[in-house]
Amino acid sequence: MVTPLAPSAIADAFAPVLRGIASVVVGKDEVVELTLVAALAGGHILIEDVPGIGKTTLAKAFARSIGGSFSRVQCTPDLLPSDVTGVHVLDQRQGTFLFQPGPIFANVVLVDELNRATPRTQAALLEAMEERQVTLEGTTRPLPSPFLVIATQNPIELEGTFPLPEAQLDRFLLRLRLGYPSEQEEDELLLRFSGPPPLERLSAVLDPERLVELQALVRAVRVEPTVRGYGLALVRATRGHEAVRLGASPRASLALYHAAQALAALRGRTYVLPDDLKQLAAPVLGHRLLLHSQARLRGRSELTVLDELLTATPVPVE
Repeated sequence: MVTPLAPSAIADAFAPVLRGIASVVVGKDEVVELTLVAALAGGHILIEDVPGIGKTTLAKAFARSIGGSFSRVQCTPDLLPSDVTGVHVLDQRQGTFLFQPGPIFANVVLVDELNRATPRTQAALLEAMEERQVTLEGTTRPLPSPFLVIATQNPIELEGTFPLPEAQLDRFLLRLRLGYPSEQEEDELLLRFSGPPPLERLSAVLDPERLVELQALVRAVRVEPTVRGYGLALVRATRGHEAVRLGASPRASLALYHAAQALAALRGRTYVLPDDLKQLAAPVLGHRLLLHSQARLRGRSELTVLDELLTATPVPVE
């Protein structure tokens, strides 16, 4: 039985987390909020943007704020699956093989430039992201809880990269873009980093065990049948759109549903609004659509298609 959810319980618990990360990551309040949405919904994040805009800082700040462990994987074409999951090492004194955990065994794992890893190494992440476990030589080992993968890829550089397959993209709850800061935000960034790095002053205001409890509470956020139907209508409309070759999967329906519950809870509500679904449509569904080549040649993108669907899909009213 799910414990009844107090209207502001999750919002109050995450307010200091939001403030702490915002003190380090300048001018990206919406991205920070969506990062917490992914954490509450138990999903993973793909950040697609240019280098040097704070992707690593965001991941480290979140890990510090929840008191969780953090690791970083720098993807290269010669990165092996065992470099991520771990290896067995011979203990010569005991004459046995001991398991040496890889960087995937952390609460927050930053996988930098994921599209530079080979398909074999990318596939090694699939089980970890979906099942929260790693299987090596017949032995299954659970990953820490909570477990959040924040992967990045550079949309500009294509040389030496391996595009992520649809099955891999579908494992990410959200795709985010930070974007360049405004002139005022960049000036604020210079001031904040003129002294000791603000990340070093960031302390834990939540603990991993409490986050797991809050993840369970999020499932009690109410989604009325009409609102649930609106979300389903948006997802199903992607499968029949003339510009879309591959629409959003049933996993996308679940992702939109749970992300909306998390967003409502972060905003102090025990119920989901249609506006929650509309705001989440692009980050949840955008990377799950595969357009026809002719549509791309005409200048259409996943986001323009979603805008069309949001305009065409009737919004439920009381």
